[in-house]
Amino acid sequence: MILTVVCDVLGEENNGTTIAAMNLIRSMRQKGYTVRVVCPDESRQGQPGFFIVPTYNLRVFNGYVQKNGVTLAKPVQSILEAAIFGADVVHIIVPFALGRAALSLAKAQGIPVTAGFHCQAENITNHIFLMNANLANRLIYKVFYRSFYQYCDCIHYPTQFICDLFEKETKPTNHYVISNGVNRSFVRRDCPKPEELQDKFVILSTGRYSKEKSQQILLRAVALSKFKDKIQLILAGKGPRQAFLEQEAEKLGLLPPIFRFFSREALIDVINYADLYVHPAEIEIESIACLEAIACGKVPIIADSPRSAARNFALTPENLFACNDPASLAKRIDGWLSDPQARAACSEKYLGYAQAFAFDRCMEQMEQMLLDAVEGKRHG
Repeated sequence: MILTVVCDVLGEENNGTTIAAMNLIRSMRQKGYTVRVVCPDESRQGQPGFFIVPTYNLRVFNGYVQKNGVTLAKPVQSILEAAIFGADVVHIIVPFALGRAALSLAKAQGIPVTAGFHCQAENITNHIFLMNANLANRLIYKVFYRSFYQYCDCIHYPTQFICDLFEKETKPTNHYVISNGVNRSFVRRDCPKPEELQDKFVILSTGRYSKEKSQQILLRAVALSKFKDKIQLILAGKGPRQAFLEQEAEKLGLLPPIFRFFSREALIDVINYADLYVHPAEIEIESIACLEAIACGKVPIIADSPRSAARNFALTPENLFACNDPASLAKRIDGWLSDPQARAACSEKYLGYAQAFAFDRCMEQMEQMLLDAVEGKRHG
């Protein structure tokens, strides 16, 4: 099978969309399929199987786009033709300009198209200060459907949450609910704290520094904790709000948090020596970051946001806190840090729970979706 994967967004593996795309690309290649990749990542120029397109020049807005880590790929017909002609199936990661052009070309060639759903409406409206505007968010979903998803043969939703939300706003789709999967290297292992952190409670939170990830709620909660002076926060990631978060931590009198983007191996070490994992995000389609911590047996505390699928990872009420409520989060932090036996018992439960998100199992399901699309076209 020849698979063409079309990625409007593909660069450093520091966001869920890129990670999901690269997981699929590597897995399908390992299974023996020919995988062609269309993307705007110039660092992959010349690599076998990659077809590189340019990005839009937004002139005065280029700085803002770069700051927010957004890539806007520009379709080039000749490049898309080279990548799509002769393919058995095309899988499109997000419904932006490159993806829409690929959809049109594939349909004209009679090639089946599958698509991922990796972009929540709020991921767009956040940039125009309308994240909490219900009408704007609903309109985004309707535009997604009318301009793109209604023409796809199969749609991959990482969670039932986002599938239900999208279909409620639009129409039923030929859907496949499949987790993006947790890389098999995320496992529990013995990893002592660095010497300078031996006398500290380490709380980890992983995610892009952006408004919808709500790291400021975690900072304010730690300021309310009875363990405030013993808590070392590690905020793993990068993003445009780092300076704001650093200033907020200083105002609150916290121990200076560690802001850093970690390699996969380094992050696994941090997860394993952390005492707790906190996921305060208000907007989340799946949250692989939270699942990675769970896969290592880490006890999570998760925001109960109705706009986040991560809340469904809570095994007990104590694994949830009231979204955007620092006092509620502080109560949960103090409860878990005060009871190491409860933490150990909860950790064991999460190790078993994480098996449902095993990488190999998820990639087998993705493979089957692609094969179903090909088979459906043959018998359509």
